[in-house]
Amino acid sequence: MTPSPTTKTILTPLADGQLRADQAVLLPFMAPRLQGDCRPEGKLDLSLWGAGKLATLSFSGWRGPFTYAPNRVETSNDGGLFVAQSVPSLFLKGARLKSLTPSRRCAWWGSLMPRQPIERHGDQRTARTAWGVVIAEQRAGGVLVAAGATEEEARTGLLIDPTAIVDEARLYVERCDAMPDAQPLMRSMISQSLHAAFSSIRRDEHGEFAGLAAGQAYSAPARTYYRDGYWTLQALLEREPDAVRGQIELLARGIQPDGEAPSGVILTGPAQAEEWEKVRRSHERIKEEHLRPGDWWSDHFDSPLFFILTIGDYIKATGDAQPLSQHWDKIVAIFDRYLGLDAAGNGLPVKPRHDRDWADNVYRHGYVAYDLGLWVGALDVIAEHGAAIDAAVSARAAAVAKRARASLDAALLQPSGTYADYGTKDDFVEDHLTLDGLTLLRFGAVSPERAKIVLGKVQEILESRNNKTQPYGDWGVLCAFPPFKRPKDTREKSYFAYRYHNGSDWPYLTGLYAEQRLAYGLDGFEYPLLRWWETCLEQGWMGAVEYFSPPWGRGSLLQGWSSMPAAAALAYRDRVLATKR
Repeated sequence: MTPSPTTKTILTPLADGQLRADQAVLLPFMAPRLQGDCRPEGKLDLSLWGAGKLATLSFSGWRGPFTYAPNRVETSNDGGLFVAQSVPSLFLKGARLKSLTPSRRCAWWGSLMPRQPIERHGDQRTARTAWGVVIAEQRAGGVLVAAGATEEEARTGLLIDPTAIVDEARLYVERCDAMPDAQPLMRSMISQSLHAAFSSIRRDEHGEFAGLAAGQAYSAPARTYYRDGYWTLQALLEREPDAVRGQIELLARGIQPDGEAPSGVILTGPAQAEEWEKVRRSHERIKEEHLRPGDWWSDHFDSPLFFILTIGDYIKATGDAQPLSQHWDKIVAIFDRYLGLDAAGNGLPVKPRHDRDWADNVYRHGYVAYDLGLWVGALDVIAEHGAAIDAAVSARAAAVAKRARASLDAALLQPSGTYADYGTKDDFVEDHLTLDGLTLLRFGAVSPERAKIVLGKVQEILESRNNKTQPYGDWGVLCAFPPFKRPKDTREKSYFAYRYHNGSDWPYLTGLYAEQRLAYGLDGFEYPLLRWWETCLEQGWMGAVEYFSPPWGRGSLLQGWSSMPAAAALAYRDRVLATKR
């Protein structure tokens, strides 16, 4: 994956923040309802939030060169894809419709259904499934495509004029262009990274808020995650506070009376919900992991903490403390739950040995640096904002936070000056360095002096340009190094060195790392902000990628929490604009 000095970059950033390519590359798109993949050669895969995969459309295609922007591709001969924001429709400008094929499954797990025949009425073709409808209509200037969970919703998408779709697409691109004074590389990263956050805001067929999507590939069944949503909403707190407020209410549904919470909350429409429930009850593995109808992977160790942190960040951004009082009983249940895991009485909850937190291919146990950072942050939210509701609980949280901070070094600090990933000294300690452990810094669990030592080690060990031990050269920031010592602690993708949680570059974590360098007044933030994006451009990956590494390739495109680099850069705009990159 790492290019040689003579390797040609596929996507080139332009001065206006857009990207240019001579060849066609896959463009993922995501609007409040509509989403899919566009191949400019002439293929469109179309899905709908809450419903699933609806249809595949083939069209005449366009010739390059191509100019790419969020949810848009344009060609030099006035063709291109333009996606509406107000209705579930898009326009294939300068294209001729070739075929429209309805999907036989709403998702990989859905039942295989008979394919219904295409209905034809003049220049209009309609594809029907049991879970949604797609209508494609040939117009003089191109193909207008509309979709809906019902025919009524789809037909509302036909009422918009193609010129209005083009205008909505332009306004959306302009909205994502949040740092127009930056250099082309930084400007384009901000645009695409922020696009990942804005496009995560989903709506139902009635126009109501329907969750922050983790990403385009994480929508069947439709669901919203506690952790993915938390990092995604960092870019939305000032720009879309109502969406954050709505997210809190959706996440509250998943909190159980004992403070447990799943990885995510399922938000499917009626047809997809019925199909998913069949699978949840019958699939051998799924029924073991998804214990309740509304749960996406029950009982995740980090999720309840993210619920509290989300409320805390919302209060800080808006001054509105109503969610805290509204959900105080859930917050207290979460507090009590983690206190019950503090067997040593040192303020540090012990994680059972399972794979249910962010590192969901790793059986972390004991004191987990990442989770302890979240815990201290959650305690501070309760202590700071809870006094007006229950002074005793607030004071207790403050006391536990003090004990936790005092106990952390004895539990996890290594001779190198960094914190171990997880374990207990009387059993086993995985002492490698991780990016997710930077939650300790973000939530003030360690001193500023210690934080700077840790950030120096991250620069030395996890930035691939400085790590001569890993064999792939300069390609990004590793999320962990060295690889996990005990193979039995890993499974599936993370079993392999440099893959997934075992050393890939995750832009949301490199954004966290860049944020911490900026927060502590350190230089060197440009590398974590931009190196992942340079790899995307080199490889022709259009959109904010989920994760990647040289020997294993990439994860999904257009991933919501990969907006963290934009969130970090925009939070420290003046310092970032001073960079020459």
